[in-house]
Amino acid sequence: MEQAKEKIYNKIKIRLTVIDIVLDLVLLVVLAFSGLANLFAGWAGITANDYLNFLLFALYAGIFFSAFGFPFDFYGSFIVEHRFGLSNQSFFRWIWEKLKSLLVSTAIGVPVALVFYYFLKSTGINWWLYFSIFIVFISVILARLAPVLIFPLFYKFKEIEDGEVKERIEKVLSDAGVSIKGIFSFNMSKDTKKANAGFTGLGKTKRIILSDTLLQDFTPSEIAVVFAHEAGHYIHKHIIKNLVFSTVIIFTTLFVCGKLHALTIESMGISDLHALQALPVLMLYLSISGLLMMPLTNFISRKYEFQADEYAVRKTSDKESFVSAMNKLAEMNLADKEPHPAVEFLLYSHPSIKRRIEFAANITV
Repeated sequence: MEQAKEKIYNKIKIRLTVIDIVLDLVLLVVLAFSGLANLFAGWAGITANDYLNFLLFALYAGIFFSAFGFPFDFYGSFIVEHRFGLSNQSFFRWIWEKLKSLLVSTAIGVPVALVFYYFLKSTGINWWLYFSIFIVFISVILARLAPVLIFPLFYKFKEIEDGEVKERIEKVLSDAGVSIKGIFSFNMSKDTKKANAGFTGLGKTKRIILSDTLLQDFTPSEIAVVFAHEAGHYIHKHIIKNLVFSTVIIFTTLFVCGKLHALTIESMGISDLHALQALPVLMLYLSISGLLMMPLTNFISRKYEFQADEYAVRKTSDKESFVSAMNKLAEMNLADKEPHPAVEFLLYSHPSIKRRIEFAANITV
């Protein structure tokens, strides 16, 4: 029997995700233990400035990874998206968006990387503690600034106009006792036919954003229940909880990986923690730890999604619109409504559509 379109699409996406994970690990192993890191370190050590040499080493490593990863990225985010009729991007538009992402990542990543190398070079075995504190601080700053400084680099935001949709949204906020000034739509349609919504920001920058595709194709009742879901994340303080959880993960991960890194490079005859050729070993341990933590972080994320779903259904008392909104999101995003349980457990940050609908059916309103 011929597979449904969404099953084929998600099977391809899952395979690409697995390939990406395996490829990164293999390349890190090659870079760390084949002598390639020594070669890159030799090429980078052309100046008297350790920090400039570090950036050169990072550049060479980045080119190495990109050479292998770019074809899969192009296939997954351009070819596949066009093949299944989801992308609105031309090739040059896709390149431009990738370039913007690279520039933004570089603008943020280079200073963070330099701070990391400073602590690694200056504080010895305790580098993980200082860098963990720094990362938590930066995470909070970025969470506050992203909605007003970073997101607008990729999308145009405008406040929801007066009308039934805005009235329904304001009623949800009023019933919830939530004070949020920013109710925005963004032009997601410039890139894709998919729909999305989210709660972003901290403090004065907190806002709920809805894609123009969602506003265009969903009824006011469906938009209200989607909005109530996002408000549920705020009511349950999921952003704050995620920051706290992330803080624990950051400190624990950097401590464990730092110890493993020190032991490993000592066995390799490398005495300096900040030696350029030793850095891929640390990156390998960090990558493995991130992979091992993925099921836990996804489990917590799915739990938060269920909590937000329950809040939305209870506040709107509209199971019918919740179900229709879920089905529309699945159709527009080509989501697999019933993925394999193992795939959902390992890779899904949101519960499957089928589980969300079954969960909503058992909520008493």
